[in-house]
Amino acid sequence: MPVSIAGVLVGLAISIILIVKKLNPVTSMFLGAIIGALVGGASLYEKLTLIIIPGGHSVIGIIVRIIAGGVLAGVLIESGAAESIARGIVDKLGQPRALTALALSSMILLAAGIFLPVSVVILAPIALSVAHRAKVSKFAAILALSGGAKAGNMISPNPNTIAAAEAFGLPLGEVMIGGFIPGAFALITTIILANLLKHRGFMVKNRDLERAGGLGRLPPLIKAKVNGVGPAASLPPFSKAMVAPLTAVLLLMLRPIGSLFNIEFLMALGLDALIVLPIGAVAGALAMGKGRNILDYVNKGITRMAPVVLMLLGAGALTGLITNSVLPDLILLTMDRLKIPVLFLAPISGAIMGAATGSVATGVIIAGPSFAGTLLAQGVPALSAAVMIHAGAALFDVVPHGNYFLAGKDSMKVGFRERMKVLPFEALIGTVMTLAAVIMYAANSVFY
Repeated sequence: MPVSIAGVLVGLAISIILIVKKLNPVTSMFLGAIIGALVGGASLYEKLTLIIIPGGHSVIGIIVRIIAGGVLAGVLIESGAAESIARGIVDKLGQPRALTALALSSMILLAAGIFLPVSVVILAPIALSVAHRAKVSKFAAILALSGGAKAGNMISPNPNTIAAAEAFGLPLGEVMIGGFIPGAFALITTIILANLLKHRGFMVKNRDLERAGGLGRLPPLIKAKVNGVGPAASLPPFSKAMVAPLTAVLLLMLRPIGSLFNIEFLMALGLDALIVLPIGAVAGALAMGKGRNILDYVNKGITRMAPVVLMLLGAGALTGLITNSVLPDLILLTMDRLKIPVLFLAPISGAIMGAATGSVATGVIIAGPSFAGTLLAQGVPALSAAVMIHAGAALFDVVPHGNYFLAGKDSMKVGFRERMKVLPFEALIGTVMTLAAVIMYAANSVFY
């Protein structure tokens, strides 16, 4: 028997409330799914066999690929490559284009495979220093980092993109390419807004530079350099730091390029993220002369993935609740009566789930499998649906109960009210990105 709409709403409400109350997100989502199933009329047997267990199974493929992504992230973070990339971009663009440099740095770190909360922790010390020297506001610096992250997330081998590809049975590289234009619109909007608002709000104080936020989470090498202890030359050169992400991205692009130009050899390769991301990590470590440290980097990178993996299991439980409920059919019926094209179910579902969970990845993981069947059945092409759900999930993801909001607030040394003032502009960037995805794919989509 399908779970009622009341059960789904109660389950989602409980999950959100518990997350806002600072309960572990995994526990929050599991409790929400269980209570929602009970309220929705499911028996104990149905809860386990139709909702919780299948929901967990639905994210196994994503989890395996995310662990592979942890190998790449471990090399980039622990070797100092991620910071080297960010500092290299800032140095090349110079002080007059400080906000553009911060937005590009954030975008490239995300596109390289660094996860959203980790990226802001790495970039915060650089952003504070750059904003102070360029005499631009901390407000604008936060906006530049956040908007750049939204753009980079659209083209990254991160959990959100992996989840979008997995939900619709697409190669990861194809979804990454599909997100390029929406991501470009997000980046352009970010640069324009950040520069228009560069003197708005709160400025960087000298005390903010004494010990930049989030240092406890950074590798010792980076902590030493930020505090003025280590030499600048201790970081790997920019060119060598880029080897790992470029290798991974280029290999992921081979299959989509083969499909685009009908090159059978490339199409037959079938290189999966599970293989490609560790290959990129090893290539990068060797290029930086860190081959002997690979095992240490891998261990630390995979350890960083543990909270993400657990979160995905919780998201899988909520996915099971929604897919075994009347909600997808009810939304489809409502859209039909209001004459809203089914195409718009993709960005709407992504936006709702992203805002509810405070996470792009979790939003995509819940919205993708929950509504993929409905979208495909109504004739919406898989790539169109995947990219629009992905873009929609990034619309309102920077909410107070999300990890990125909290990591950014602490790392950039701002209060809750100050951080909240940036949210409307972050939502504007997300709106532009989502509209770009919808407009781009509406012309190629078939819907009723």
